[in-house]
Amino acid sequence: MNIVIIGNGMVGHHCVARLAEQGALERFQVRVLGEERQRAYDRVHLSEYFGGRDAESLALCEADFYARHGVQLHLGEAVTAIDRARNEVVTAQGRYAYDHLVLATGSYPFVPPIPGAEGTSRLVYRTLDDLDLIRAAAQGARRGVVVGGGLLGLEAANALKSLGLEAHVVEFAPRLMPVQLDELGGEALRARIEALGVGVHLSRATEAIVAGSQYRYRMAFKDGDSLETDLIVFSAGIRPQDALGRAAGLELGPRGGVAVDDLCRSSDPAIYAIGECAAWNGSVFGLVAPGYSMARTVADQLAGREATPFTGADLSTKLKLLGVDVGSIGDAHAATPGARSYRFIDEATASYRRLVVSADGKRVLGAVLVGDNSYYDTLLQYAQNGIKLPADPSSLILPVSDGVPALGADALPDTATLCSCHNVTKGAVCCQVDAGVTDLGELKSATKAATGCGGCASLLKQVFEHELTARGVAVDKSLCEHFAHTRQALYDIVRVEGIERFEDLLARHGKGELGCDICKPAVGSILASCWNRPIQDPALVPLQDTNDTFMANMQKNGTYSVVPRVPGGEITPEGLIAIGQVAKKYDLYTKITGGQRIDLFGAQLHQLPDIWAELIDAGFETGHAYGKSLRTVKSCVGSTWCRYGVQDSVGMALILENRYKGLRAPHKIKFGVSGCTRECAEAQSKDIGVIATEKGWNLYICGNGGMRPRHAELFATDLDDAGLIRTIDRVLMFYIRTADKLQRTSVWRESLDGGLDYLKAVILDDSLGLGAELERQMQLVVDRYECEWANALKDPEKLKRFRTFVNDHRDDPDIHFVRERGQRRPARASELSLIPAEEVH
Repeated sequence: MNIVIIGNGMVGHHCVARLAEQGALERFQVRVLGEERQRAYDRVHLSEYFGGRDAESLALCEADFYARHGVQLHLGEAVTAIDRARNEVVTAQGRYAYDHLVLATGSYPFVPPIPGAEGTSRLVYRTLDDLDLIRAAAQGARRGVVVGGGLLGLEAANALKSLGLEAHVVEFAPRLMPVQLDELGGEALRARIEALGVGVHLSRATEAIVAGSQYRYRMAFKDGDSLETDLIVFSAGIRPQDALGRAAGLELGPRGGVAVDDLCRSSDPAIYAIGECAAWNGSVFGLVAPGYSMARTVADQLAGREATPFTGADLSTKLKLLGVDVGSIGDAHAATPGARSYRFIDEATASYRRLVVSADGKRVLGAVLVGDNSYYDTLLQYAQNGIKLPADPSSLILPVSDGVPALGADALPDTATLCSCHNVTKGAVCCQVDAGVTDLGELKSATKAATGCGGCASLLKQVFEHELTARGVAVDKSLCEHFAHTRQALYDIVRVEGIERFEDLLARHGKGELGCDICKPAVGSILASCWNRPIQDPALVPLQDTNDTFMANMQKNGTYSVVPRVPGGEITPEGLIAIGQVAKKYDLYTKITGGQRIDLFGAQLHQLPDIWAELIDAGFETGHAYGKSLRTVKSCVGSTWCRYGVQDSVGMALILENRYKGLRAPHKIKFGVSGCTRECAEAQSKDIGVIATEKGWNLYICGNGGMRPRHAELFATDLDDAGLIRTIDRVLMFYIRTADKLQRTSVWRESLDGGLDYLKAVILDDSLGLGAELERQMQLVVDRYECEWANALKDPEKLKRFRTFVNDHRDDPDIHFVRERGQRRPARASELSLIPAEEVH
């Protein structure tokens, strides 16, 4: 039997993966035709492409998945027609016969018919190719505008901002995300997004796009106003990609899409349609979970198994847009007759929560959340499973600090859906536990739960650990086999007992004699955070990883990088000359980083002391680029030079970097200080972000631009200098005290029970009475600071570690370089045999 699937997006791929699970691929000839050049990738996390992820890391399967299962995959081959009379699909490359055809063609972005739009490159935000076009268009641009304030529109605005553009959103409706949010929710989201520096223009209909005077284009609005911009991204909604079905004479839905029944069959019994190209009961679903459900329904039929009919979908969504939590559940607009609402509004933080209940007050019908999604999982389970409401339903949306408990895992019925993407119920999790699964990673692998959009991860973990405990299985949270404590518990033990040696901690509170690669660096970090002793001290050296051991980052060819500290990015001409002379003398590759300092690459181990001796003589200190510690404090030029600056951002950056340099933490920390809301230092992507106001400083916390990009959240406003430093002291020390090993501030913040409100209570209101203690702990670390390289250079015993060979000072003969763009770089293995020996350095 020949099965042809048109479309290699998330839904089309899920259909193939389901067939593979059923063992059906061995019995059929399956052909997949994809219009894009890339194999199926994760569109849910598409925005991470601008954060450093490449196409391969976004792929939904290994490169050999299709070939391994005997599936013929055609990428970059668009289907141009369906010949129903001959049961064939037609492409420019040929014709392919089918017995069963599955349409998984998805949707396409709608570009409004605005006069002049055709001259703007018609950028859209849908595929990896689209994102490449946006990136190219952003080169040399200053401002970008997104037409459309829905989910994808806000994602696109975030992308423009990440590319360094001043970002604006233009929305025809009177509020952002009009489908998911009510009026007050839209207002709260707008306030938060504007606080992030994104311009929001509501109730604006673009009448024409013409040439601009200050920027490339001018968008003329119907109300007579206008907005100029260098590029425009259209994200005004999607339309079902139903052209093939339409041309083939298949029945369509009233608003487009191939009409399907409960088994996802079209009007032609040999043709199925799934995902965004399908119209079920006249509705088209733009989320991945309904598409996956349709894919399972079709795959099960093709495999000859009993299929679960598709009966609609829950369109509840939990999102993070520009770092802002947004949630929408069920009847968010209270359209059900007799529905009643409870609302919680916090104008100070632009947080909003709405709970919609039935007329009799017994059932949750829907909810809206802006600013804090920690309530989402509980409210969703109430809505999906008809769980009886508490006597005071408003307690479900009141601040967690008031002591209102979340819905416990034991209150969920076995039928409760934990993972909508893969239709995993609580009962399925229980079955895995009964089968002996005790590891969360193993559970995810077996059920696929939390491997789709990832929104159910925290609830899945909660239910899994509850079920293990209920069966008498201890949930092991030990750091490792040597310490039956968490990192947080060990931190408290070290501080309370004044322990400064790993051996003493192991003897009193652990087991074994040596420790391991997990506990030694974790304890080393704790000891450094508490007591800030030189990491090169003999008792501490065995706890360090390679980078800390040699106080330099090891590179791929075995050489090391040298990174002197340049506080706030401010450097004198003499300092620049000194770095240049060192780089020239030792023939080091030089690179100016995004953190406003200079990296020197290619130093061999035995050269490090000589290089650092010269840099320290020139007035530099170690930049701690090798440590889980403060890396940089990036700043703009602020009010000193910039005509927009309202505070001295460089001066504040110098104060902060000189205060926190050397501070060790569970993970690396980066700061940014901007002199005005134009945000040139990108403070809102940093662990600690500071933005100047007319009255002082606004503090943002817990952002990062790493593998999981996250915008920082506004924590406090209009702080004076002393108040800013005091608040940062407390935040950082509380993070160091309570975070898990190797946990970034962004992940720590997301894992905190009570969310941002709880953290504000602890830090700003001193609800735990820890404020003064946290400040004292920080001051101890600050007072004990000394440059680690300066310390090592004074001690001949410590310098013995920096030798490539014990009795030979020559360079390592196994390290080779070639020259490129005027500098040395590591030679690739394939190059060594191609270049003359005299050109290998």
